[in-house]
Amino acid sequence: MQLAVSGSAMLSACTGIGGHQKAMQQKPLRIAFFTDSHARVEWGTPIAMQRAARAINAQKPDIIIGGGDYITDGFEYSAQTVAPRWDVFTDFYNTLEAPTYLTIGNHDLVGAIPKDGSQPQADPKAIYRQKFGLDNTYYSFDFGGYHFMMLDSVQVIGGEFKYRGFIDEEQQAWIRQDLEKVGREKPIIVCLHIPLLTTFYQFRKGATFAAQPNRVMVNNREVLALFENYNLRLVMQGHLHVKERIEWNNINFIMGGAICGKWWRGPWQGTPEGFAVISMYPDKIDWKYISYGWIAKRPKNA
Repeated sequence: MQLAVSGSAMLSACTGIGGHQKAMQQKPLRIAFFTDSHARVEWGTPIAMQRAARAINAQKPDIIIGGGDYITDGFEYSAQTVAPRWDVFTDFYNTLEAPTYLTIGNHDLVGAIPKDGSQPQADPKAIYRQKFGLDNTYYSFDFGGYHFMMLDSVQVIGGEFKYRGFIDEEQQAWIRQDLEKVGREKPIIVCLHIPLLTTFYQFRKGATFAAQPNRVMVNNREVLALFENYNLRLVMQGHLHVKERIEWNNINFIMGGAICGKWWRGPWQGTPEGFAVISMYPDKIDWKYISYGWIAKRPKNA
């Protein structure tokens, strides 16, 4: 599976003649959205990830989108330490059959703030870009009548939280330019790792709980304001390992659970190991969360 990226149209919807064309127009765009695989070599994880890839393929999606955190703990370790984890993820990625596009997560940075004695990387996102042939960690493309924008939501800050959910002015400027090219009518789908909007902490901690800056997007209102008067239909997000759907101002925010569940310890907050399948219709969005049936093998004390 090759990751093809560009700022211009990559693939177009199928067309036909007469009734066949009308039927094709009514057929939804079917998206498989996986996130938070946290690949590693222990506890049968490579076997689990191959099972997940086969389950994704079995859904016959038109396109596959990855929501970040493909490996475990790249942020805090050296390239040498996490190389076997990248190998496991690459095997998973190469098993996927539909066109696949990825967005970066915090664990996918390598050597940002190492705790294993290695030297910090001058550019912790370089290895990620190299592996997937990317010029930048944010990009856009057209597919099936939709404009996809893959954003980089991770900003390294050091200190207590190490990173935060944030889209800086440079990336915001790119978003503005990209939207100007797209126009007001074309439906837009955004994917990023750290969630723009979530109720997770209100359910877990209470209505007045303030989430930490490395758990949510610090400048989410500023980012969402960029899309005012544009046709943003869907935001796909990860990071918190739960399944969740919120609809606000006609925008659907779907959190895609986690391939690894509770970091390979089983289900997390009622969400088993799995992925989302999203069907995009002109007038609605349907989705379901699919468990691929993994039984966790990670010891409780590990």
